[in-house]
Order: sequence, then C-alpha cells, then structure tokens
Amino acid sequence: MRDAVVVEAVRTPVGKGKPNGALAQVHPVQLLAHTLRTLVDRAGVDPGLVDDVIGGTVDQVGEQAMNTTRYAVLSAGFPESVPATTIDRQCGSSQQAVHFAAQGVISGAYDMVVACGVESMSRVPMWSNVPEGKDPFGPGIAERYPEGLAPQGVSAELIAAKWSLTREQMDTYAVGSHRKAAAAWDAGLFGAEVAPLEGLTRDESVRPGTSLEVLGGLKSAYYDAGFAERFPQIEWNVTAGNASPVNDGASAVLITTSENAARLGLRPLARLHSFAVTGSDPLLMLTGVIPATEKVLRRAGLSLGDIDLFEVNEAFASVVLAWLQETGADPSRVNVHGGAIALGHPLGASGTRLMTTLVHAMRERGARYGLQTMCEAGGLANATVLEAM
Repeated sequence: MRDAVVVEAVRTPVGKGKPNGALAQVHPVQLLAHTLRTLVDRAGVDPGLVDDVIGGTVDQVGEQAMNTTRYAVLSAGFPESVPATTIDRQCGSSQQAVHFAAQGVISGAYDMVVACGVESMSRVPMWSNVPEGKDPFGPGIAERYPEGLAPQGVSAELIAAKWSLTREQMDTYAVGSHRKAAAAWDAGLFGAEVAPLEGLTRDESVRPGTSLEVLGGLKSAYYDAGFAERFPQIEWNVTAGNASPVNDGASAVLITTSENAARLGLRPLARLHSFAVTGSDPLLMLTGVIPATEKVLRRAGLSLGDIDLFEVNEAFASVVLAWLQETGADPSRVNVHGGAIALGHPLGASGTRLMTTLVHAMRERGARYGLQTMCEAGGLANATVLEAM
C-alpha cells in the first residue's frame, strides 16, 4: 500500500510588508522560484523527477496571476516538462496543496510532487482581485444570509465575544508567540528550514521586546460603527498586535513514497498520515479549525492526547484561544516555535510554512505525531496529521 512522506521542507524568511520589508521588492514568482530551487538542491533530487508542482496563492491577480506556480517552476530552472498549477483555498491554499499532492502520491498518480505556496502582500495587497464596486459573492449569498457576512477582523471579534476572551488574554497570547519565535531563532532551531534571500536571514516581524504594556496601547484595528450597531456584544479588542501582520514569503515541501525515498537515498522527515477539510459558519468564518481537528483525529484513529505538537495558524489570537478552549489541547504543545502573529502570515505560503516548521520541530523534539490546522475565509479549515518515520 502506497504512502506519502515529506522528504524536504524549506521556506524563505518571512518579510514585513511594504514600505520597508526586505522582500517587498522581490517579484512573487522569484520568491517561489528561490524556494523551489533550494528545495530540490537540499534534497539532492533531479527536478526532472518531479511529476507536478501544486502551489497555493490567495490573491491571483496582477503579479500573482497567470498560474504563478508554473512560472516559478520555469524561473527555478526546472525542466519545461515539469507541470504546475495554482490553487486557492484562501489562507489554507498551500496546506490544501499538500493534501492534493499527498493524495496524488498515495493514489499512484504521482511518484514525486512538490506542494508549495507564495504571497507577496506588498506587491499584491489583500482584495486586489476584487475591483471596487464588484461583488464576489453573488445574489445567492445575499438571499441565504440576508443580514450579511463580515470581514475577517469582525469575525475574530465575534469569536472573542462568543468565547469570552479578554483583551489581556489575546495580548498575552501574542506576547508569548513573539517570545517563542525569538527563542527559537536564538537557539538556531529555524536554520534547517529557512532559505535566506535578499540578505534576509531571519523573519522580520518577530518583536522579542514586545510586552503587554506595548500591545495594550494599540487601538482596535477593525472597529466599524455599522458592525458595532449590528453586533453590540463585540468589545473591539482585536488589534494589529494580537493579529497576524502583512507579509511576503514562500515555502515548499517535497513529497514522495517511502519506497521511492529509500530507492533515491532520501530520508523522510514525516509521513502524511491523515487529512481533513471542513466548512463552518461563514459569519464566524474562522472557527472551522475546531471541527477540522475533530474530523482529522477521527480519521486518523487518534485522540488529542496522542498528538505531541500542534501548529494552529495564528491569523488572530482569538482563533487559537477559542480552539484551545474547545479542544482542551495542552497549550505547551501548540506553536512551540511561535506562530503567525510573530513569524508572519504570507497568505498562500502559510500552509506549507506551518508544515515546514512542524516537520522540523517534530524531528528536533522527537515527536511521534503532529497536527496542523488553519482557518480560512468563507468558513473553511484544513487539518493534517503527520507521523514521524
């Protein structure tokens, strides 16, 4: 029976968004090409053996249009015969790319495939693919949800209200993310996964000196009078400090079978054990990580206590804190090297960024099982269980 294993995983350092980010001047195709080139070089694999490259990108417009992944493959110097496609499951795009890639390997459609992602939020800002005055949802959504949906920041506020999360709890969580990320960098724990670029060797958004006092001085990032009237329960405590920043970056993982890895002399980092994707309330939008976690554990035949390490995307502190309340997971096992609040969240790249960090952390800590989950716009979430070889 075929399986799917990760044999290499790399990422760029995550750059700050414009105006002063170190990667802001790098074309997104070049960001991804650098990651792909580094991936096969570190693995010692002939890129001509790659059957497909599946990439995630959220805002597929402008410099991220026209199947960005294909042009990154060509820019990386891969043979022209290596195909590529670009997919969009919002923030979970490259985690979904991993699922598609692994499922292809397990089914026999592929022997070796790359799953990857890229987003230059400096050059292609969020919502660039929705021209002003255009409705991306259509009349059916207005009919089904007559009161309307809400932006992600308002959804994060609704989550905070529903789970009774205070400003201090969210800021405390954010401070912890920065401290864990800074400690991981200082201990050299990111060295095996990061491919320096444009002189950038470390993630730019990590602020080791931040504190509750600093974050406490920030104003609400999403206050809106109309939504305040509609949702009087919101206390407007989500800020730029307890949410993920705007970032640029790329990441990639190389997937094959354990049999093929042995034949090529490759050492697997982890086996892709189980997969799940789910939908949830599109107004709360970001709570899908809760049922996705339950679903993937059920499919894996595992319990929460079996999981040694978790990666839960820190789109907002309220998302992870609500997930912790509902699942009862041990916080000391969650985002042990910091998360997106500190490391950054370059949308389409984040799925394989989290996986890159997770597989290396599992190896470094001797973990048997890891679980990754990400909330996604529209009320979606992916979840993946990894197993050490």
